[in-house]
Amino acid sequence: MATLIRQPAPVAGKTAVVLFNLGGPDGPHAVRPFLFNLFNDPAIIGAPKLVRWLLAKLISSRRAPVAKAIYAKIGGGSPILAQTRAQAMALQQMLAAAGAEVRVFVAMRYWHPFVREVAADMKAWRPDRIVLLPLYPQYSTTTTGSSLAEWRKVASEIGLTAPTSAICCYPDDSGWIAAQTKLVEAAIDTSLQSQAAAPRILFSAHGLPKKVVAGGDPYQWQVERTVAAVLARLGGRQRDHVIAYQSRVGPLEWIGPSTEAEIARAGQDRVPLVVVPIAFVSEHSETLVELDIEYREKAHAAGVPGFIRVPAVQTAPDFIAGLAALVQGAATRNGLASGTGPRICPATCGRCAMPA
Repeated sequence: MATLIRQPAPVAGKTAVVLFNLGGPDGPHAVRPFLFNLFNDPAIIGAPKLVRWLLAKLISSRRAPVAKAIYAKIGGGSPILAQTRAQAMALQQMLAAAGAEVRVFVAMRYWHPFVREVAADMKAWRPDRIVLLPLYPQYSTTTTGSSLAEWRKVASEIGLTAPTSAICCYPDDSGWIAAQTKLVEAAIDTSLQSQAAAPRILFSAHGLPKKVVAGGDPYQWQVERTVAAVLARLGGRQRDHVIAYQSRVGPLEWIGPSTEAEIARAGQDRVPLVVVPIAFVSEHSETLVELDIEYREKAHAAGVPGFIRVPAVQTAPDFIAGLAALVQGAATRNGLASGTGPRICPATCGRCAMPA
């Protein structure tokens, strides 16, 4: 497959780009406050403020020992900040090479650097324009929606008034899809070299409670759009595939099927798996521990004959070029838009960030 690297047009004036990501604890000391910040977000627990605060204290206290054990398997903390900074540097260099005066900032939702810290640094830089770019290709009210709402609140409070545009989603952006597909193709080739049977692609995304999706959140629809774009780019090479969802927590019913259930089914079918973290662009506990360690062990126990996990795109040239083109497009307009500009979600997705 040919490399898809689009050179972005120059962006006029001083342009500040914000890459949003979830964040992660940088050591054992940060696990509990990170979890508290997560569960105290009204986009995660939609209870009244005091009730939500109490629930967040309770949940973070109970989950901290388990989470610490998880992070201990990858050095005690999350690598997501370092990887996001590497993506920011690669994006800044590509935009600067095209003639832009640009600075790319990294803002995490639940741990440092928080939005408030980043917004203050940006105000001191005095940009002419701001572009908000979440590192979530698929929009959800619980991820991109939460980050953009926090940015608007903080920017208003500190008087950050530069013209601002935001990208809500890019589930089938050509750069993102090209980077993802190349990694999938390489994994399929590796599987075919060691297994007699063709692999099944297990596209695994972070799950959501069913009630969130039933309430109009477009995340699942956009995940399916991403998978369809990858399959189309594979050109019919891979027919056996399934979309599943991981990382379930709490008592609520989640969208499915679950990744764990699909691993068990692959064992029953005696078919090797190529596992694709289709909603993640960097590595963190859900890929490095949940997929690489816990689910790999479950696959072995279930009799899955082969288990290959596709890496996250991270700083793949196609992906960074796609982000650069998204920034260039967003810099020509104000307000919120999808990666292609207009709304892409169907009317059934009532909580799409863009009006129907």
